[in-house]
Amino acid sequence: MNDRPRGRRSAPPPEKTSLDLNLDVRAQSRRWHELGTLASLRALVTEALAAGLSVAPRRPLPGAELSLLLTDDKRIRVVNRDWRGFDKATNVLSFPAAPPERIAASPLLGDIVLAYETVAREAEAEGKTKADHLSHLVIHGLLHLLGEDHETEAEARRMEALEVEALARLGIADPYADAELVTETAPSIAEHPRP
Repeated sequence: MNDRPRGRRSAPPPEKTSLDLNLDVRAQSRRWHELGTLASLRALVTEALAAGLSVAPRRPLPGAELSLLLTDDKRIRVVNRDWRGFDKATNVLSFPAAPPERIAASPLLGDIVLAYETVAREAEAEGKTKADHLSHLVIHGLLHLLGEDHETEAEARRMEALEVEALARLGIADPYADAELVTETAPSIAEHPRP
């Protein structure tokens, strides 16, 4: 038996997808494996991103990098507190790498972070599958990276319409059909620059 400490392995490079994005998907919480393997989660995320890009008014630079972190409530709470000043868990956070007017020229699209427990709780409360809710939140996060927001009622209606159209392309029902206008699902953090 070897008693030497194991060295840290470097992360694999982002994987180029059919979306013409370099996508890096990491599962920081083992709970995400309840939805499948990392490969099946990557496939689900890639489908959601493709649907979101198909309806998005802005297009990223071909080959732009997008990072998606699948974490838990404990870790997303720290990120939410440190970056937004809200000391609570949330379902999804988006960290755009460029302002909307520079998205088409930026080699970095940004980061999306999702928390398993919140996603699972919301899916159960809303009678959805976790996979469908994950797809919705990936689309929501992507739209934030592409400059969409929901700070005003008009912005929220526009963003929700884009989400509904993207979800329909995946065969997922309108999540807002029986709900009031949602304006606080996952606020953008575009105003907070990345470190």
